[in-house]
Amino acid sequence: MKKIFRKIHLWLSVPFGLIISIICFSGAALVFEDEVMELCRHDLYYVKKVEATPLPISQLVEKVTVILPDSVSVTGISVSSDPDRAYQVSLSKPRRASIYVDQYTGEIKGKNERAAFFMFMFRTHRWLLDSMKPDGGVFWGKMIVGVSTLLFVFILITGAIIWIPRSAKALKNRLKIVMNKGWRRFWYDLHVAGGIYTIVVLLVLSLTGLTWSFSWYRSAFYKVFGVEMQQQPQHGGQQQEAKTEQKRGEGKLNGKGERADKPQNIFASWQSVYDVLSQQNPDYKQITVSNGSAKVSFDRYGNQRAADSYTFNPGNGEITDIKLYEDADTSGKIRGWIYSVHVGNWGGMFTRIITFLVTLFGATLPLTGYYLWIKRSWNKRKN
Repeated sequence: MKKIFRKIHLWLSVPFGLIISIICFSGAALVFEDEVMELCRHDLYYVKKVEATPLPISQLVEKVTVILPDSVSVTGISVSSDPDRAYQVSLSKPRRASIYVDQYTGEIKGKNERAAFFMFMFRTHRWLLDSMKPDGGVFWGKMIVGVSTLLFVFILITGAIIWIPRSAKALKNRLKIVMNKGWRRFWYDLHVAGGIYTIVVLLVLSLTGLTWSFSWYRSAFYKVFGVEMQQQPQHGGQQQEAKTEQKRGEGKLNGKGERADKPQNIFASWQSVYDVLSQQNPDYKQITVSNGSAKVSFDRYGNQRAADSYTFNPGNGEITDIKLYEDADTSGKIRGWIYSVHVGNWGGMFTRIITFLVTLFGATLPLTGYYLWIKRSWNKRKN
């Protein structure tokens, strides 16, 4: 029986091993993207000097609005509990665009742009540098990544079956990595013992990653938790609503032909909402306020996307509805958990380090496997 699994393990690994190495390596490179970016561009994410009181949100938004083209509007602002961190102002386009502002001086610090290296790694990890076809054609890069990840699951499972020792003595040997008996023995132990040490984490990362590759898998994954898939809301809806509200205010003219409602009046309610939420949630990590809605996130273990949601009247800032994370629907929680587990931040810095090391090691498994296969084939040919 093991011979069959050994052949399955080999002939799935040979054609897809290199792709699996690329996926694992690029994934490892993304684990500490935020820390690397903050280290390299500290002046963008942090203020120069912390003052006693930050400027009103409406005043900060006005400074941002002045430099924006007419086709772009402010859709939200994120405030960190760390007074050293600059405010992040979200824009209507392009998607996920934002600007950092010094909340004490009003200085526009710059755009939030993904570094070319991390963008390259992200596109490699998700799509093998492919891009979605405008005509709706096959997204080959995404397909290849999905198929390779799915086969990686079978490779890991067959590898574990092959690894099962026949005796306690053999078990002891298969858990050791010997470094003083030649390179071939070292690479063999690294592949066999190292693979079994990391198999659980690699399986979890693969199984969660597949939810971004195949809709049928995502639906099945959700059904395991007793949740039916729901259609995602359009990303542009809230942005368009905010833009419309802003245009309404900017379009009103007084008798002198000037705007009757300036941007600081449109966004004045955001400040009152932030003040209320920050007082009600003194242990918050970040508060994000947008047109008629707000979110409060906390620095806790688990789902790192967990947040309490609020709805408010944009005219006077009165909070009209509250949806706590603990009362949220299961599908929303699962989405956040899938992401948090996949990127490794569900348990803080410790799990991120584990995820980084295991994913980096996962990139070497196909390479050591190739070495052992070529070495064995070469020895057979010589004999």
